[in-house]
Amino acid sequence: MKKLLCAAAFLTSAAVLPFAVTSAENAKEDVSEAAEESPQVSVDANLRFMPGSRIAVVTKNTKGAFWEQLHAGMEDAVKEVNDTFGLSGDDKITMTYEGPGDEKEVEDQINTIDAVIAENPDVLCLCAGDMDSCQAQLEEASDNGIPVVVFDSRVADMSLVSAYRTTDNRMLGSIAGEKMSEALGGSGEIIVFSAQEKTSTSRERVEGFLDVLDDYSDIHVNEIIYDDQVEDMAAAMQEALESDPEVDAVYCANDNTSLVFLSLPHDEENPLIFIGTDASKKQQEAIRDGRELGCVSQNPYAMGYQTILTAVRLTDVDAPADIEEELLIEPKWIDADNLDDPEIKEYLYG
Repeated sequence: MKKLLCAAAFLTSAAVLPFAVTSAENAKEDVSEAAEESPQVSVDANLRFMPGSRIAVVTKNTKGAFWEQLHAGMEDAVKEVNDTFGLSGDDKITMTYEGPGDEKEVEDQINTIDAVIAENPDVLCLCAGDMDSCQAQLEEASDNGIPVVVFDSRVADMSLVSAYRTTDNRMLGSIAGEKMSEALGGSGEIIVFSAQEKTSTSRERVEGFLDVLDDYSDIHVNEIIYDDQVEDMAAAMQEALESDPEVDAVYCANDNTSLVFLSLPHDEENPLIFIGTDASKKQQEAIRDGRELGCVSQNPYAMGYQTILTAVRLTDVDAPADIEEELLIEPKWIDADNLDDPEIKEYLYG
C-alpha cells in the first residue's frame, strides 16, 4: 500500500486562497470591478496526498491558446508538487492529458473518458464538451471510487463531482454587458455569438450578459447564435449581420467566435462596437488598432494549476472536508488602457 505523505492542510478556506474567488450568489455584485490582485499559484509545503498517484485529465479541447495555457498550469502543478516534496521514481505524481481537437467532438471525448476510467486512475479531472453527455461515465467513476474534479464547464449532475474549478462565467458575461451598455450610451441593437449551447460556460456567460442589459429598455439583443446550432459560424455571422443592417454591436462569448468575427470583412466607415472574450494574440492586436473595444479574459493557467492541486489533495484517502467544492476565478476586463499593464499579463494568451 502507498504511504500517505502528510503535512498540514492546503487551501483550507476561500479566505486563504492565493487568488480571488466569488460565490455564485454574489457573482453579479461588483461586476464592474475585476479582481484587484492577480491570481497566484504555488504549492504549499503543507499538503496531504498519496505519493505515486495517477491523475487523468480529459478536456473538451486541446487546441488553442486558452487550452495551451491551461495545460501548462496543470503540468507545472504536477512538477512543483514533485519538486517540493522530492518525489522520484514510483513515488512521483503523474498526469495524463487527453481530449479532442474540437469541442464539438463529444462522442470522441466520451470514448476517451471510457478508456481512462477503465485504467482506474486515482482522480479524474474532466471538462465536458456536453454537460449532459457523460452521466454514465460519472456514475461509473463514482462506483469505482474515483473522485472527479470538473474544470471550466459544469456537468448536469454535480452531485457526482468532488470539486469544480472554473472562471466566474456569469461575472464574465456581466462585465461584457456593462461595458457594452456604456459603449452604446444606453440604446442600440446587439447580436451575440457564442460557443456550444451544450456547455455551461456558454450559457452562463450569455445569461450574465443578458441580465445586465435587462436594465436598459432601449438596448435590444436581436439574436443569439451558438456554434453548435450552425454548420459554419463565419457564414452564420455574415448572414446575421447582412439581414440586420440596424445592428450596432456584437458580443462574442468565447475566443473562437471572437476570432471568427475579426476575420470577417468590416465596414471601416461605420464599424460595429465589438466586445470579445479571452485576450488571445489576435484580439490583443484588434484592441490596439481599434477594431475591438475590449474583451473579458480568463486565467486558464490558474484554473489548470488549481485543478491539479485539488486533484492531488483528493488522493488522500482521508481527504479533508474543507476542500472547497466550487472555486470561481474572477475574469478581467482588458482594453487599450490596460493592455500593457504588468498585472494583467496572466490574462493574455499567445
